[in-house]
Amino acid sequence: MAGREDSGTVGGPFPPAAPAPLTAALEAIGAGAYVVDDKGCIAAVNSRAEHLLGRPSHELLGHDAHDLLHRGPQGQPLPRTQCAMRQAFHAGRAAQADEDYFAHADGSLLPISWMITPYDTGEPEPGTLVVFHAPGRDTGAQPEPTARQLSELQRLALLAETTAQLTSTLDVDEALRRLVRLVVPRLADWAIVDMISERDEVWRAVVVHADGDGLLDHEDLRGPMPPIAAKSPMPLSRALRGVASTLAGPHTYRGTPDSGIAVEQRRLFEATGMHSAAIAPIRSTRAVLGALTVGRAENPAAFTPADLPLIEDVARRAGLALDNARLYQRQRKVAETMQNHLLPQMPGVPGLEMTVRYLPAPDASQVGGDWYDAFPLADASTALAVGDVVGHDLEAAAGMAQVRNMLRAYAWSQHEPPSRIVERLDEAIRHITDVTMATMIFARIEPADAGHWLLSWTNAGHPPPLLISKDGLASYLTDGHGILLGTQANTRRPDATALLPPDSTLVLYTDGLIEGPGHSLDTGLEQLRRHAAALAHRTLASFTDQLLRRVRPAANDDDVALLALRVPES
Repeated sequence: MAGREDSGTVGGPFPPAAPAPLTAALEAIGAGAYVVDDKGCIAAVNSRAEHLLGRPSHELLGHDAHDLLHRGPQGQPLPRTQCAMRQAFHAGRAAQADEDYFAHADGSLLPISWMITPYDTGEPEPGTLVVFHAPGRDTGAQPEPTARQLSELQRLALLAETTAQLTSTLDVDEALRRLVRLVVPRLADWAIVDMISERDEVWRAVVVHADGDGLLDHEDLRGPMPPIAAKSPMPLSRALRGVASTLAGPHTYRGTPDSGIAVEQRRLFEATGMHSAAIAPIRSTRAVLGALTVGRAENPAAFTPADLPLIEDVARRAGLALDNARLYQRQRKVAETMQNHLLPQMPGVPGLEMTVRYLPAPDASQVGGDWYDAFPLADASTALAVGDVVGHDLEAAAGMAQVRNMLRAYAWSQHEPPSRIVERLDEAIRHITDVTMATMIFARIEPADAGHWLLSWTNAGHPPPLLISKDGLASYLTDGHGILLGTQANTRRPDATALLPPDSTLVLYTDGLIEGPGHSLDTGLEQLRRHAAALAHRTLASFTDQLLRRVRPAANDDDVALLALRVPES
C-alpha cells in the first residue's frame, strides 16, 4: 500500500478511532478485514483481523498497512514494486491473490489469501477494503468464511470495480468497452448492449465474446434494431421498456415472433450459440437507456434467478455512468456549436491565403473566451484580431462576442491606428460589458511595394505574433506590446509595424496553444517557433493542422484559437 516515513500512529500518541458504522460493517464479514484510507493507512479493522494478526486495533489503526503487515515468503519486508496489493490499491481496482504473507505480532509469518476492492467509506477521499483469510490459523470462535460469504465478497468487489471503472470516463463508447470487460469472462462468455437513442431508436452497440485473454467484437451482429414492442412479454422488449430483468435461452424465441426485436433475438442466439442468458435494463434516474445481455455458450452452467440481482446492479451502475457521459457529450456539443456560431467566417482577401482553427477545451464546460476575427476596413485594408477574454464559461463566451463586435464597430468607424482603436475599446468595455480582463492583438494588413505586405498592430498583453519566412526563419514580433485590457491604467498603447516578405507566414494564436502543466511559457514559445519553422514548406492548411497537433500540450485544459495567413510569392 502507499508508504509513509514511519510506521507509528498518526496525529499524536493515540491512534485515530475508526468510525462505528464502518467497524460494524467489517464485523459482518466472516474473514479478517480492514479498510485503508487514500494514503494506505488503516482506518478501520474488524475483530477477526485482530485475532488473526495477534494485534489489538490500537496497534493497527493509523499505521501504513504495507509497512506494518506485508512480507515476502521468507519473512523479509516486501518491496513496494513487487506488491500486487499495492499496485491494485494505486490503480483503484479490485484484485485478489491465493498465496501471500502477513507479519503476525509474535514475529511468525502468516500465510494468507486476500481480496482488495475500492470501498466507499463515506469520506470525501475513497477508501480500499482488504479481506484476508489465513488457512490453518483461523482458530477463533468465528467459523471460516462460507461459500456464500465469499460469493458476496466477490459480488461487492465486482460492483465496486464497476462503479470505479465506469464513473472515471465521460465517453459513452469507452464506458461501453469498460462495461463488457467487467462482465466478460467474469460472469459470461458473451455480452450484448442495446442502446436507446434520444429519438427512441434502438441500436445494438456491442456484441463481444471471450477470446482467450481478450474480447472478440462481432461487428456483423451490431447495428440498428426494430422499434421497441410496446406490449411484448419477451425478455429484451421488457428490459428496453424498463420493466424487469429476465432469464432467456434459445427456447424463449423459438415460437412465432411477436415483433421485429424477437426476430433479431432469435438470430442472436443462433449466431452466438448461447444456451443461457440474463437480460437487464440499463436505466438512469431519468430514463431507460438500453439493455445489457450476458450470455453463456462455452460455460455449461445456466443462469439462475439468484444471478439476476448482481446483473441488475451492474446494469444500474452502468446506466448512471452512461447517463452522465451522455449529458457531458450533449453539453459539449451545445458549447462547441455555440462557440462556432459566435466565431466568424473569414473574408476572402485578394492576394492573401488565410485559415483559422478553433479547438475547444477538453472539459465540456470550458467553452470560453478565445476568439479570432478578420474583416475588411473602409480604407481597403484588412483587420486581423485574436484575443482571449478571461474565464472558461458561458459568460466568457458572451463577453468574447461583445468585445469582438465592439472592436469591429470601432475599427470600421474610426480611421485611426490600431493602438487608438484598442484604447477606445478598453475604455468602453469597462462601462458597458461584464468583461473584467482580456488580452488581444489587433492588426491591419495591406499591400506594400515589391510583393511585401505591411502589418501594423498593437498587442494588449497577448502572446506575440510569429512570422516565418519561406526559408524557415521564424521570429516573434515582440514590438507594440502593452498591458492587457481591463486594468484601468489609462496608458497610451504602442503601435508597431513590420513588412511581411513574399511567401512568408504569420501566425496569431491564443495561450492555450503554448501553455500547459509541466513546462514554462518560454518552453511553449520555443516549441511553437521550432515546429513552425520546420513546417514552413507545407500548404497553409497542412501547416496549421500539423502545428496544432505537434505544439498543443497533451494535458491542455484550455481552448485554442489560431489565425494563420500567408503572403503570396512575388
